[in-house]
Amino acid sequence: MRLEVYPRVYYELLSIGFMVIMSISLSSAFLPIMAHKLDPTGSLVGLALSSWFLTRIFIEVPSGLISAKVGRRNLIVRGILLGILGSLLCALSNSIYILILGRTLWGFGTALYFTSNTALMLDLFNPEVRGRAMGVFQGICFLGSFLGAPLGAVLARFIGFNAVFVVATVVVLPAFLVAFFSKDLRGMDRAARREHETVPIRNIITSLNDPALLGVCYVNLSRMLVAQGVMSTVFQLYLNETLGIAVELIGLTLAVRTISMISMVVLSGYLADRLGSELVVLLGLAINALGQGLYPLASSFEQILPLAIIESAGGGFLFTSLIVYLSDLVSPSLRGGAVGLFRTFMDLGGILGPIAFMLIYNGLGPHTSFWLASAMLTSNIVIISLIKMRRRVDNLSEFK
Repeated sequence: MRLEVYPRVYYELLSIGFMVIMSISLSSAFLPIMAHKLDPTGSLVGLALSSWFLTRIFIEVPSGLISAKVGRRNLIVRGILLGILGSLLCALSNSIYILILGRTLWGFGTALYFTSNTALMLDLFNPEVRGRAMGVFQGICFLGSFLGAPLGAVLARFIGFNAVFVVATVVVLPAFLVAFFSKDLRGMDRAARREHETVPIRNIITSLNDPALLGVCYVNLSRMLVAQGVMSTVFQLYLNETLGIAVELIGLTLAVRTISMISMVVLSGYLADRLGSELVVLLGLAINALGQGLYPLASSFEQILPLAIIESAGGGFLFTSLIVYLSDLVSPSLRGGAVGLFRTFMDLGGILGPIAFMLIYNGLGPHTSFWLASAMLTSNIVIISLIKMRRRVDNLSEFK
């Protein structure tokens, strides 16, 4: 399927996703540094990062279970609105506690948005083109990260950390208007409600204990432990405090990582359709683990940059292929609950990652953080291989 024959609502979702991700990424280059300035002891820095995911672990599964029944569009609109309120609260933060509260509210809103949006995207396309559609969608969304990270770093230098959150609010406001007034999203809501209204919530909940589904969710948990604990917390501090790299160059590094990730996100969607999402997941884990293991060997910006490209390429492969792999494991009627569970594990990784890896960073040094991340990602290759073997046995049993 060529991009130009995708339905109009797909392009609306592209524009919404681009603005939401760009708004979020504006503070990514300096957020750990801002939190550290508000809390010089460093004891609450990890919580300030993790608070983004704090309420999400309680809302992802319920929102996934009810999204088709109450309307995915309704949750998308309300989620963006809550995100706007959270970003404004962050803009007003003059203490670490207000920053934590703002990040918590913002995270609650993004939980409603991302769960419903992901399920909606999976509903929109059949398996033969789902990987490509998701790859292009996530690639466009990550383009927002590419623009947001360096832009936020530069803005922070001239207008201050707090004012950047006001800019984030302005950026995401058009996304709210598009979602609120979209006739196509309203139409999809009505169709989804008619299709899924006969599926009992109890059946959806029961299906969530499938070992293969739980295995994929665990891989997502590990991925997020590394992504948030290392690459969104320790990485910036390591570059700034250990290697002496300026904030502007940190923003540039994050932008380069995003370019690499965008390329691999789009490519992995096509590869998932051609080679199978399972193989692409394994490839992503291997590349990401390699990059994490090599970071401690770098000692300058020039050495960090190529490693960031390698490591983020693996992350890009995982970002698309893992959710496509998940959709292959569950039926459409159970997809909302599965996506909710998948994202709950992701949120749990987002909460525990910064806290755990900050403890490791402060206690055992930054190098240990990268080596542990590499080991975790490598162990996930075994888990996916076991799921592959189990599915093969199940298919043979059905054939007999």
